[in-house]
Amino acid sequence: MADATTHLLLPYILAAQAQKHVTHNEALQLLDGLVQLSVLDRDLTTPPGSPADGERYIVASGATDDWAGWDQNVALFTDGAWLRLPPRTGWRAWVEDEDLLLVYDGAGWIGTTPESIQNLALLGVGTTADPANPFSAKLNAALWTAKTVAEGGTGNLFYTMNKEAANDDVGLTLQTGFVTKALLGLFGSDKFRLAVSPDGSTFFDGLIVDNTTGIVDQPRLPRFKAYTDYDNYAGVGTWTKIALNNTEYNDQGCFDAGTNLFTAPVDGTYIFGATLLYKINSSTTARMRGRLLLNGSSEIRGSFGESSATHVSLATAIWLQTMVPLSAGDTVELQGYFRAQDGYFAAEHTSFWGAKIG
Repeated sequence: MADATTHLLLPYILAAQAQKHVTHNEALQLLDGLVQLSVLDRDLTTPPGSPADGERYIVASGATDDWAGWDQNVALFTDGAWLRLPPRTGWRAWVEDEDLLLVYDGAGWIGTTPESIQNLALLGVGTTADPANPFSAKLNAALWTAKTVAEGGTGNLFYTMNKEAANDDVGLTLQTGFVTKALLGLFGSDKFRLAVSPDGSTFFDGLIVDNTTGIVDQPRLPRFKAYTDYDNYAGVGTWTKIALNNTEYNDQGCFDAGTNLFTAPVDGTYIFGATLLYKINSSTTARMRGRLLLNGSSEIRGSFGESSATHVSLATAIWLQTMVPLSAGDTVELQGYFRAQDGYFAAEHTSFWGAKIG
């Protein structure tokens, strides 16, 4: 019969043994040191100066003094002396100064975190995951960084999100108080889309990029083109607002064909242009002018133009173009003027257009 147990090497009390209590107490001492094993540190190569009874350490490689030759063993201080506890495969130890659980693999102590985790149904980091959100994280910062070439990587980093079909959705949902305020991705098609929302239910597309051409569209960009479908008469020496009663396009309704005014929906830099085509009333000696007026009172710098040569009806034209910063609510109108003789601003070809560019 062996004189010790197989795994923990606890000494047996043998038949006819004297002082059986010594053997029994030794076994209890070993059990007390090994069961629910927790060590203070695993980085020391020499014993601490004033250990308390019961302190345990995993001895680091290169140990000296009382721990010489005890590398990777458990050192237990008991009854005023160090006791060596050689580990066996499968032993687990909690390292108190690192809050780390280790396991002995037969050669050394290794971390218990597996190298790979596969096919998890739920994973929560700092919070509880659920079937609707099988991966959930509650934290204040996250980092993804490329594996370097020196580490065997490429130095690149790609984050891939994939959807099954073109009419499905894939993207980022950005929320405030769990109310969606912005979407970024491929929603309902393969066009790249940026959309925003005030309430999580109504969305406005701010940017759409066609994946087949790369052409960028800004559906909510304030822009318009207005024209008149009848000849606008203007007398001599009077600035007259051109009645532009039709629009070819009018995003966000920024041009009012009833008042003939463009109204800036938001602050920004805008570009405007106009075409004024002359039509004779009584004499081609008329001299045609055009300008853009801000808020019904101020001529926009750079928007004035005049044709001073002899006019040809339905051929002589003025083209105006300028750029101006506007505040939300500012209005811009197109005005025409004749000197020397009166005339008309011709239907269909007299137009006014504009767009926000910044």
